[in-house]
Amino acid sequence: MTHVFSRRSLLQVSGIGALGLYSATALPTAAKAVASQRSFYHMTPPAGWLCDPQRPVFVNGAYHLYYLHSDVNNGPGDWDHATTQDGVSFTHHGVAIGQKPNFPVWTGSSVIDDTNTAGFGAGAIIALATQPTDGIRKYQEQYLYWSTDGGYTFNGLPDPVIINTDGRSASTQAEIENAEWFRDPKIHWDAVRSEWVCVIGRARYAVFYTSKNLRDWQLKRKFDFPNHDLGGIECPDLFEMTADDGSRHWVLGASMDAYSIDLPMTYAYWMGRWDGEQFIADNLEPQWLDWGWDWYGAVTWPSIQNPETRRLALGWMNNWKYANRSVPTDSTDGYNGQNSIVRELQLAVQPSGQYSLLSTPVNALSNYATSPITFDDKNVDGSFTLPWTGRAYKLELDISWDLATNVGVSIGRSSDGARHTNIGKFGSEIYVDRGPSNLEGYSLSPYTRASAPIDVEARSVHLQIFVDTQSVEVFVNAGHTVLSQQVHFAEGDTGISFYTDGGPANFTSISFSEFTSGV
Repeated sequence: MTHVFSRRSLLQVSGIGALGLYSATALPTAAKAVASQRSFYHMTPPAGWLCDPQRPVFVNGAYHLYYLHSDVNNGPGDWDHATTQDGVSFTHHGVAIGQKPNFPVWTGSSVIDDTNTAGFGAGAIIALATQPTDGIRKYQEQYLYWSTDGGYTFNGLPDPVIINTDGRSASTQAEIENAEWFRDPKIHWDAVRSEWVCVIGRARYAVFYTSKNLRDWQLKRKFDFPNHDLGGIECPDLFEMTADDGSRHWVLGASMDAYSIDLPMTYAYWMGRWDGEQFIADNLEPQWLDWGWDWYGAVTWPSIQNPETRRLALGWMNNWKYANRSVPTDSTDGYNGQNSIVRELQLAVQPSGQYSLLSTPVNALSNYATSPITFDDKNVDGSFTLPWTGRAYKLELDISWDLATNVGVSIGRSSDGARHTNIGKFGSEIYVDRGPSNLEGYSLSPYTRASAPIDVEARSVHLQIFVDTQSVEVFVNAGHTVLSQQVHFAEGDTGISFYTDGGPANFTSISFSEFTSGV
């Protein structure tokens, strides 16, 4: 007997990336509250459940983004389609690749087949997506779809193009558990070897395939990181990029759950090289593109303006520790889930000689915000409440200190100061603590405080803080560190204050840009 299930139900069955088993919950058909909580400048679905974004392709003057969508929270679903010209404002077009009974569509990727390698015509959009053949979990396999109308409708081949051979032979429980993790194909063109490369996530490694035509794939070698406490690989990412010193590098990224060893449950990446058979990492310890709780299933893609030196990126602002639950927007606006703001990535060599991805908020955000409002510099010893409030805004500032042990900004403050989210520097950590913003019925406890390493001797920090009705994203210094978090702000949580412990600090170059209407 087979059962309809979502790919995330699969994770919960296997006990990875979830607190336990939950059933899909129906979304409300009408708003129950008066005040909308829909995000002002983040992509949200018109209705229903939004999950993993799929890497966009650029066609006819717009980026075409697909994302997992369902009518019920964490239910079986399809690929819905949205387009954007600037990475901020999205137009929704509905279902692009639909599910069939007992055959949902999970994560994959799409490419433009400029030279007709697959035989569907030059310029056809080819997508590979994971689906459970016959609804059987251990038969997660990769199916091919193609579009010849610019990405609005797709046809599919009836049989998988990459078969889960482990699933076909699995009999022991260990073999079955391994076979039940064979997902999220990401395709990249290897110009040196004139072939397609596909990376697929497995429970404890990434596996690679190559193809000349996107239909016939040959198994290559796997990338097996030694520290399996980093978790299983989901939504892997493979690309080549030019660094700021002109050198070329391959990057292997993946969404991973390293919570058990006090590392993020977001996007890890390795620098290295691809030799046609395997990915060889420069260092087996990964770097992290985000240190918050909520930047999962992330994708990157080349900027149309500077495809060799710049990539764009966005992630799903949720986490499988608590994703399968209702959120405030279920009742206020009839949807659940949002993507992060789009970032621009560049690859930069660090003083240590290591190459790292740096994140900058996409420039187009400024087109949807007011001109910056500036405030005089402020020396604070204790706390200071600013004479400004807002629900959706960018706050940028510098903080410097000498003896203070804890410095930061408190955003989303209620009128009595009881509810707030703190963003600050303490010791060797930069942190975002949303614990005091917990809403009754929507608590994120114990997953409240996120932190990233920072030089314990640092006595200054530059922050860009993006606040929306349901989230905060913090870009630190030059963008080597970012922390992205869901925060369920209540209607009156609009205040802002500065705070210090152990001595004074200077808050300078303070500016606000407000997002006054939704995109």
